[in-house]
Amino acid sequence: MDADKYNRTISLLCPTCGCTQFAQEDAGPEGVVTCSSCGRELRREELIRENGENIAEHVSEIKKEVVKDMEKELKNMLSKAFKGNKNFRIR
Repeated sequence: MDADKYNRTISLLCPTCGCTQFAQEDAGPEGVVTCSSCGRELRREELIRENGENIAEHVSEIKKEVVKDMEKELKNMLSKAFKGNKNFRIR
């Protein structure tokens, strides 16, 4: 299974204006980001918390894709393992 297939980039939105462009003053997790449109300053963790619903929705989509792909891969593995056997039938 190719794990790179599930990599995603999620655009974080400013809670005030919805802009996706931010200026970052400090690169650390406690750093402050400033919205390029409205000028609102937020800590990185605060911005992530404000976008929690959007992030959770993306994670949910990825989970569904992983489960679907794993089911397909497992079915293929079982089909190959019991190929030619008349006593087992994989649906």
